[in-house]
Amino acid sequence: MSGEPVFFEIGLEDPQRGKAFYGALFGWDFTPGPSEGGGFMIGTPGIPGGMHGGDPGAVPYIFFRVDDMDAALDRVRKLGGSVDDPELGDDTGAGEYGRFKLCKDDQGSAFGLHEPPRPAA
Repeated sequence: MSGEPVFFEIGLEDPQRGKAFYGALFGWDFTPGPSEGGGFMIGTPGIPGGMHGGDPGAVPYIFFRVDDMDAALDRVRKLGGSVDDPELGDDTGAGEYGRFKLCKDDQGSAFGLHEPPRPAA
């Protein structure tokens, strides 16, 4: 369903320290992720997440599901929002994890969009 919160991402300087902190705080499960710098996929009782390093002082992002990324990005722009470049991830990751894009609403607040991977034909 479009607009459903589906993923969150935490950026910080040291993902190993973040794993220790958030694991102790919430009891989350961590597995190695696709991100460079020793990132993790985060398993929670709710929506899944990710953690990446090399991003000190970052704020968490929440990603909302869209069925058509390009159409959603056009709507963001038409509504007065903006779209950050480049797209997150790479073509290899997009096939497995889908597409991710950071945006800002018409007041400058950040959020993300996620288009799930398309099923193999």
